[in-house]
Amino acid sequence: MQTPIIRLAYLISIGFVSLWLADTASAQQPHSQLSSDSRYRPAPEILQAAQQQITVPAIRAPIRFLSDDLLEGRGPGTTSDDLVQLYLSTQMEGMGLEPAGNTSGFKGGWTQQVPMLGVTTRNPATFEFRRGTSSVSLKYFDDMIANAGKPVESVSITDAEVVFVGYGIQAPEYQWDDFKGQDMRGKILLMLNNDPESDPALFAGRKRLYYGRWDYKYASAAKQGALGAIIIHTDSSAGYPWTVIQTSWSGEEFELEGVDEPRLQVKGWITNEAASNVVSQSGLDLKTLVESAQTREFKPVPLDTKISLELSAAVRSKSTGNVLAMIPGSDPTLKDEYLILMAHHDHLGRSETRDAKGDAIYNGAIDNASGVSALLAITKAIRSLPSPLRRSVLVAAVGAEEQGLLGSAFFAAHPTVDPSRVSAVINMDGINHLGRTADVHLIGAGKNSIDAIVDRIAKFQQRIVTPDLFPEKGSYYRSDQFSLAKIGIPGLYLNAGTRVLGKPSGWGEEQLNAWIKSRYHQTSDDYDPNWNLEGAVEDTQLLFFIACEIANAQQMQTWNQGDEFASLRKEQDK
Repeated sequence: MQTPIIRLAYLISIGFVSLWLADTASAQQPHSQLSSDSRYRPAPEILQAAQQQITVPAIRAPIRFLSDDLLEGRGPGTTSDDLVQLYLSTQMEGMGLEPAGNTSGFKGGWTQQVPMLGVTTRNPATFEFRRGTSSVSLKYFDDMIANAGKPVESVSITDAEVVFVGYGIQAPEYQWDDFKGQDMRGKILLMLNNDPESDPALFAGRKRLYYGRWDYKYASAAKQGALGAIIIHTDSSAGYPWTVIQTSWSGEEFELEGVDEPRLQVKGWITNEAASNVVSQSGLDLKTLVESAQTREFKPVPLDTKISLELSAAVRSKSTGNVLAMIPGSDPTLKDEYLILMAHHDHLGRSETRDAKGDAIYNGAIDNASGVSALLAITKAIRSLPSPLRRSVLVAAVGAEEQGLLGSAFFAAHPTVDPSRVSAVINMDGINHLGRTADVHLIGAGKNSIDAIVDRIAKFQQRIVTPDLFPEKGSYYRSDQFSLAKIGIPGLYLNAGTRVLGKPSGWGEEQLNAWIKSRYHQTSDDYDPNWNLEGAVEDTQLLFFIACEIANAQQMQTWNQGDEFASLRKEQDK
């Protein structure tokens, strides 16, 4: 029978009907010994840390500060970016963490500098696609957006042939090649977003793989020697509306300095309607071309259409920073292994124009002031434990995620710890603001051993784990854990559940879709004092419990056999 003290601690900590079925002796077992049990039973000190440190005020306060207009949207390379880094480093210093920003060790300060180049492309008012004496004119911003594909001050393209190349994918493991050996040098490639999904045996069906990501497509086109690539946007293939393209691909765009790989001259996006008009000019039908692109037999289709482009750009060197701090582990052996806690601190900064309400600041309250808030709360909870976790914990608030995961990519290229000794990364990108949920959403379910830990702890919270609810969005490849996956480190990325307690069925999903449509990467992503952050507390406590499990487990986390990143882990272990 459980003691009254243990039962009271549990009920107070998270307010659920008690699942505490073990006696006091079993509850005081070393935490690592509990990992193999199908029921998760956190040690009392871990429960107490979650209760005392991960609270609504602890979550709310940093969001309110980081998303305030005074920080002007936390754009990379700005004064507000520097202010955010200072704020985070002082918060970590105040918790008693050690600075870990030097690429050769922990003693070089709190910040790992990330050198970048900023490119601001000036588009023409219209784009002309010509076929003989006829032409289709598209408006900049409304119909099409083009950016310089590399940091140069001018791009000049004359009469480049436009070729429809389907999804622009070469995937030998699926016996798939959209290019079929045709010469793409000097051409502009019109490409579909996402990857083929009609056949579940190909590209995992509806589940988007990295082949479906825009960064893969631009890289694929550059590898072919193309001058440029224009991706056709649809809400369903992108997972977000055209307004996100408008906000994310206008203004100053950043890339890491010193990129050494094939480059395009032009990277573009086009609406589906505009692309259909361009294709129709060639006497073809876009829907028919899309259908033909669903099979291995597809071959590139020249559109007998040409485009000339004159782009000018302003290029400047800037930098952001990854704020890095360390909590040393306690185990004589495992302290030289690591768990990484990660969240990105940047957003989109200021807009050149104001919205209908006169707002020009992309405050990024949910994306990702909220994730940084969860990161700080978990860090504080770990620091409050009476004895350190067995593994060391590297706390990483990374920059320039919105520019293409640049901060985490730089960390992956210049890690401050040995990647082969990193058990896992827990990434936080957005939190629940709708209230407590009966479920939690596991992005990238089925990829690694962390899934089992998530499942056990969710059961402890009397919740269920739902796999990727929107697999077509490819969310695992859109946040910072992906950068570390590419150097072999297993990652966890959770999203809020949609089964909101006390709300009708479907309400949570409706709210999420509405947020993506009207607030994601918009000036309307503002802090709201009316948010119900009880679910955020519950999710953050869940992540804290998971962090404790990973940091205390005897073995490091692993990729599941056959996963696309498993071989990279093996390479790191050599």
